[in-house]
Amino acid sequence: MDNRIKEEVKTSSAVWLGAADCMIATLNNILTGGALTYFFVNHFGMDSKWSAMCWLLFGLWNAVNDPLFGYISDKTKSKLGRRIPYIRYGALAIAAVFVLAWVVWFPNGGDTQMFIQMLVALFLFDALYTAIATSLYVMPFEMAVTNEARSKIVLAKVIFGLIALSVPLFLLGSLEGILSESLQKFQMIMTVIGIAAGLIMFFSTFFYKEKRYTKEEEQYPLIQSIVTCFKNKNFLAFETISFSVTYIQTLLMMGLSYYFTAFNINMMFCYAAMFIGIIFGIWLWMKPGSKWGVKKSVVIMCLIFGIGLAVMMAVGNYQIAGIIGFLASGIGFAGGMYLIPLMNGDVVDYDEHLSGLRREGMYAGVNSFVCKPAISIANALFPIMLGWFGYNLNLTVAEQTDFAKFGIRISWLLIPVVFLLLCAFFISKFYKLDGSEWDETKQKLAKIHDEKQKAYEAEMLSRNK
Repeated sequence: MDNRIKEEVKTSSAVWLGAADCMIATLNNILTGGALTYFFVNHFGMDSKWSAMCWLLFGLWNAVNDPLFGYISDKTKSKLGRRIPYIRYGALAIAAVFVLAWVVWFPNGGDTQMFIQMLVALFLFDALYTAIATSLYVMPFEMAVTNEARSKIVLAKVIFGLIALSVPLFLLGSLEGILSESLQKFQMIMTVIGIAAGLIMFFSTFFYKEKRYTKEEEQYPLIQSIVTCFKNKNFLAFETISFSVTYIQTLLMMGLSYYFTAFNINMMFCYAAMFIGIIFGIWLWMKPGSKWGVKKSVVIMCLIFGIGLAVMMAVGNYQIAGIIGFLASGIGFAGGMYLIPLMNGDVVDYDEHLSGLRREGMYAGVNSFVCKPAISIANALFPIMLGWFGYNLNLTVAEQTDFAKFGIRISWLLIPVVFLLLCAFFISKFYKLDGSEWDETKQKLAKIHDEKQKAYEAEMLSRNK
């Protein structure tokens, strides 16, 4: 007789959650994936040193913002739950901030004025992004424990994630052309994207819900809660891939326009290869990957992704090398969207196995605390590395010297290749949540959740009589 818990997640809940996650990711991938830096540095001519300072200050802000919000959300006791209020009411606010980020606040302003606008826009956007994205990120862990049930939600997020990937890819790859044609056209595109994203996120919150018993549980004090996360060795191993993927995704988005223009590479061929890689990757990680387990799948993903980018870095001035690199990137992105959330869920489950508490928000906050600096570092370091190779901001990409163009590939891809190969090593050696014993532990947790939810519902029913 099979005594395994059979968790069910409604398809409508998975779809709406995936759509909301797609929208917040789209806004973030555009704004922090290179568009804001390009908007001020390349289009308006702000000194790259001011941009680097802006991103570094932004990184310091994240050191406080993310863990604090994770802690607050775990302790939230709203009737809507611990996460949904932040998604519902933050959606419209972040849409407004996103739209206003591309409106010039100081006409004819110099570096100082542009720096102020860029910094304020980043701070406001990220405060709201943290509240919404963290809540959406942990919702699958709130709704289910078993990877079978979570996979349905994560699959929806992956499918919708193609939009979150494709829209920024095409937009960032065409920034130079759009902005040179018309600033107003660019601003109108951003306005439409921002409003649509805000409305979808807002309405999505009426179609999924979290398990309510968790908001009744007490939590550790803030400092103890943060320290306990770092004592979880599996979490530390997980952070190597989480940080690396955040850095790589940011940097790859930033370099697109440079790469296609510098080497006269056909963008459509590369994007076609990437989406073939994504579709193949979804099948690879869902089917063979379900037999390999999350750990082995992540190691294989890192190797495929890293080798593909290494080929593009070495001989990416040829179209075929670009296609290989983008194909591998597609497989890697599919793994990042599908495998990493499952891996993170296991880390949170392990923490509950040890502590008896559900602390998704705290883990998401600490994860952001570790990973968000990757966004700042990528945005700050890429223009500086280009300068090492003699890149001249007064010239177009096509007018750069051959050495500067070679520097585009090195600045763009060297660090991602190193990170991915290191991740394959660290995950294989130090990540332990794998195998039959871990599967049995997750089943025990699923039964505990089921019992707690039933007890909570019975208590609420008794109170309402």
